[in-house]
Amino acid sequence: MNAQVARLYGLIVLMFAVLIGFTSYWSVFDAEALKDKQVNRRPLLEELQVKRGTILADDGSVIARSTREGRGSSRFYTRHYPQGSLFGHPIGYSFLDRGQSGFERFHNDELLGDESEFTSILDQLQGKRQEGDNIVSSLDPAAQQAALEGLGGQPGAVVAIEPQTGKVRALVSQPPFNPNQIPDRFSQLATSSSRPLFDRATQSGYAPGSTMKVVTATAALDSGKFTPDSTVNGSSPVEIDGVPLSNSGGESFGTITLTDALTNSVNTVWAQVGEKLGTETMYKYMGRFGFNSDPEIDLPSDELVPSGVYDHGHLIGPGTPIDIGRVAIGQERLFVTPLQMAEVAATVANGGKLLRPQLWDRVVDPDGRTVKRMSPTVQSEVMKPETATELNQMMQNVVNDGTAAGVFPSSLQVAGKTGTAELGTGRQGCSLPNQAWFIGFAPADDPQIAVAATIECTSSFGAEVAGPIARSVMETILGEGQ
Repeated sequence: MNAQVARLYGLIVLMFAVLIGFTSYWSVFDAEALKDKQVNRRPLLEELQVKRGTILADDGSVIARSTREGRGSSRFYTRHYPQGSLFGHPIGYSFLDRGQSGFERFHNDELLGDESEFTSILDQLQGKRQEGDNIVSSLDPAAQQAALEGLGGQPGAVVAIEPQTGKVRALVSQPPFNPNQIPDRFSQLATSSSRPLFDRATQSGYAPGSTMKVVTATAALDSGKFTPDSTVNGSSPVEIDGVPLSNSGGESFGTITLTDALTNSVNTVWAQVGEKLGTETMYKYMGRFGFNSDPEIDLPSDELVPSGVYDHGHLIGPGTPIDIGRVAIGQERLFVTPLQMAEVAATVANGGKLLRPQLWDRVVDPDGRTVKRMSPTVQSEVMKPETATELNQMMQNVVNDGTAAGVFPSSLQVAGKTGTAELGTGRQGCSLPNQAWFIGFAPADDPQIAVAATIECTSSFGAEVAGPIARSVMETILGEGQ
């Protein structure tokens, strides 16, 4: 073989190798990326031929099911949501023309029976029709309903988490949407001024107000720089970052302990604590709670937003000039999701360990066998158990003698923190000044459920409007007051 022929042969071999390489990459290694592109309709058309798995609530009631339409080669399946808007958030939807969202999108592979490509191919070779697995969620329908009713049509959100497992028992955004309406009314829903498709529980950043003092108290106690009995001057006003800061109503407390400062939600004390801790320490503990990164819940990453300090829509780190004293009391440019604040409460309730929040409980194949079960996973060790015990008692004082006094029956034994972020009027068409919050858990001596509730655009305080919502959800889950 002469040199020219050899070179030509080598070039042809190289071209074939490149062609095989690219083909393999597209069909195997990059298959998921191709499937995820909404413009690629072929996978969606193929999915119509597969009976998608059923999604169930924790009590076995059906949240989403597929029903067969047509016959033979014209057979396809359509998605139905028997409980309407009750689970629009966070379950989402799955339709050919609109793709998927929420839990439906995150768990798409299990619901289609696509988790193992080799199993799918083997089934096809054996002549079996592909069928999706069912998923039992951790969501409690009664708790979802209690949260929606508690919000009473006012925009806001509620999240309830089991502290020891991370199971999400309720995740509600008001206004909700009915996923059955997505095929015919998507444009109306997407352009509505009330934004029903927007999940306020996981996507909306709110000023947390005084609920942030639980994070600040964690950093203060766990770092060893303060104790519950440490005293700080609670006079009003005081200068924080060179600007006067006052307590609610201008009330002056004099020198008080941190326990009393949390009980009465004294801004000037906690702002001074934040300044003494410094930005680095505050950011360290915020990071342990999950701030500054996407929540680790089983929902699509583009449907989640991190909590933290923002500047022009971007998270800023501790190296940027920040009024950390006002961050410590939930002001400045701090924005948090209700999910994040539920995680804060759940962490204290769980002795300082943050469990990864999860909506799924188990995967069941079409023959009824459980093929996968959610295993509680520690996301981070936020604080020492002793710190959590101290915070638990301090938060009980808030409910028994402080800003949340009278909201909860003593039998429920709640530990919590109120928050009222004063934002002023005129924001997003709102004519009322406050963002109202309550975060907490119950029963305090053996925590079973942690709840965060918030209401947008209100003239009321957190204890008045958010507290009763949290109470209703707690009582529903714990079986109290029935």
